[in-house]
Amino acid sequence: MSASAPATTAPHGGPAGGDPSPGRVGGGLFDPKQLVRSLPDALRKLDPRVMITSPVMFVVLVGSVVTTVLAALDPGDWFGWAITAWLWLTTIFANLAEAVAEGRGKAQAETLRKAKTDTVARRVARDGSEERVPGTDLRIGDLVVCEAGDVIPGDGDVVEGVASVDESAITGESAPVIRESGGDRSAVTGGTKVLSDRIVVRITTKPGETFIDRMISLVEGAARQKTPNEIALNILLASLTVVFLLAVVTLKPFAIYAGADDQTSLIVLTALLVCLIPTTIGALLSAIGIAGMDRLVQRNVLAMSGRAVEAAGDVSTLLLDKTGTITLGNRQAAEFVPVRGTTAAELADAAQLSSLADETPEGRSIVVLAKTAYGLRERHQGELVNAEWIAFTAQTRMSGVDVDGRRTRKGATGSVVAWVEEQGGRAGAEAQELTDRIAAAGGTPLLVAVADDRGARVLGVVHLKDVVKEGMRERFDELRRMGIRTVMITGDNPLTAKAIAEEAGVDDFLAEATPEDKMALIKREQAGGKLVAMTGDGTNDAPALAQADVGVAMNTGTSAAKEAGNMVDLDSNPTKLIEIVEIGKQLLITRGALTTFSIANDVAKYFAIIPAMFAVAYPSLDKLNIMGLASPESAILSAVIFNALVIVALVPLALKGVRYRPTSADRMLRRNLAVYGIGGLVAPFAGIKIIDLLLSLIPGIG
Repeated sequence: MSASAPATTAPHGGPAGGDPSPGRVGGGLFDPKQLVRSLPDALRKLDPRVMITSPVMFVVLVGSVVTTVLAALDPGDWFGWAITAWLWLTTIFANLAEAVAEGRGKAQAETLRKAKTDTVARRVARDGSEERVPGTDLRIGDLVVCEAGDVIPGDGDVVEGVASVDESAITGESAPVIRESGGDRSAVTGGTKVLSDRIVVRITTKPGETFIDRMISLVEGAARQKTPNEIALNILLASLTVVFLLAVVTLKPFAIYAGADDQTSLIVLTALLVCLIPTTIGALLSAIGIAGMDRLVQRNVLAMSGRAVEAAGDVSTLLLDKTGTITLGNRQAAEFVPVRGTTAAELADAAQLSSLADETPEGRSIVVLAKTAYGLRERHQGELVNAEWIAFTAQTRMSGVDVDGRRTRKGATGSVVAWVEEQGGRAGAEAQELTDRIAAAGGTPLLVAVADDRGARVLGVVHLKDVVKEGMRERFDELRRMGIRTVMITGDNPLTAKAIAEEAGVDDFLAEATPEDKMALIKREQAGGKLVAMTGDGTNDAPALAQADVGVAMNTGTSAAKEAGNMVDLDSNPTKLIEIVEIGKQLLITRGALTTFSIANDVAKYFAIIPAMFAVAYPSLDKLNIMGLASPESAILSAVIFNALVIVALVPLALKGVRYRPTSADRMLRRNLAVYGIGGLVAPFAGIKIIDLLLSLIPGIG
């Protein structure tokens, strides 16, 4: 996997993480002004065709209409009008919670929409000539030419050339990125701008279905479908609503017996029904789901569906690439280890000389280490007369120089050993022991050898070290406490993989991994009932990304990888997979916490309304008036007002999410019950009593 530095800015110019504490999940700040801006959308959502999607709030809407009609029959009944007003406010507040969540997405979408422009494409015709056509006329498979200053007309893959591309409109990162053919950085996005050079792009999407189009649709919430858990919770809430509806209907005969007139009893029973059904979670459920996707967008991660976010919260196994995710990615020369008969200075001199033709980061680090550790002046190829330079290639896996009858080579163990034997020498057992020791310690050994009038021989080993990122062990410890198993994926040999895995603190590793090995591992985990998450950026990662329950594709990767995954990380930071899991868990925790609170506070409202309704006919019920509420009218109205206001009070929590702390499921459940269960019981008692005291100060109510 190719790794790139994570972006430091979000699409809106703020910090990409949005949370000052590293490794923690935040949801961004709640802006109270958004309530006002979202009010028109909340009113539009009063359409019964929209409200029916939330059974609980649809019942509240019907109740609001019923009490409105009843209050209109007796215009002088202040109690009926007061109940009616607060029932309508309850409905509007519920819509407001969803509208605020959607409003934040629309603001983000507006930034993206500015990046979408109608462009003229330079399409390559069958005879090789170029023709200018509108970008909307492009079809899948078309080839287009893009040069410096051109806006890329559609999503596609680079099939020819290399160029610097400005993707700041999508990622928020001002630094340009390199896009080139034939690698894992070939994908380009429509609406981004070519800054230099020339590329030929094969279009891979239809007009109107580009990556930016999908981003706009998703962040606006238009394409967000209810997840399986959300549907199941809606069914539960609907069932509870039906149960309470039947229970309230049976109270009508008692109201008649108590001597209440039909109009008043129907208004009171409607108020009772609205207060008893789980209106709090019913009002906030949709907002919680939208906010979960929004928190990912704040971190420059685009989830293709709410199902993916939810699945991230249930992940049991995390597959992480070693290079660029667990380690820094660029291996650096750390030590020169000579064989007997060779000094470290001699080895350093030969290693530096043979690395001058190696332009890889590893080769440059060897030159630097020789200079800093042994005071060797950094030389240049032009200084050596009649020298033949052997450049490093992926095929030979060696670099070197032939000069003055002395041939020097540096490279992978197998390649250098084979070269020494070709020159008539032997590598020796000591060289093999040194390479095994370095590999076992988690390093990468490179042999340095020479062939001169003394024969071909190995001088020693260069120890390349892939440094584990700071804090990774602590992050993996957190994941372990969450019950998540971590598996490191690497192409290294088993000895190197084992050492890195132990240093990083992962639970397991897969060495010398092939695409088939990754697929087999994912399927084994899933067969055991576990949900699996992984990252990838190449075409060879696409099958595994599609198989994984949470597949996070890097934005720098190929179109095949992005199509296969159900999330795209715009920053192309593989480590972000850990944050994605935390955000998913935060979504589930928030939903569970507010559901617990909602059901618990219904109990307190029961004690407020029932005694007030029947205390006149059944004086013994007055014993249940444990809050000492001033009057039946005040008690009922206080409960209805609290029921509406608590929705507004919980909107910031629904949007920001309950703070996540890595812990076991049992401890999480106990904490939820203690904080939100007990809180859901206590808050209504205190809130209703305070409202009752305020109402009692109004003449005619107390």
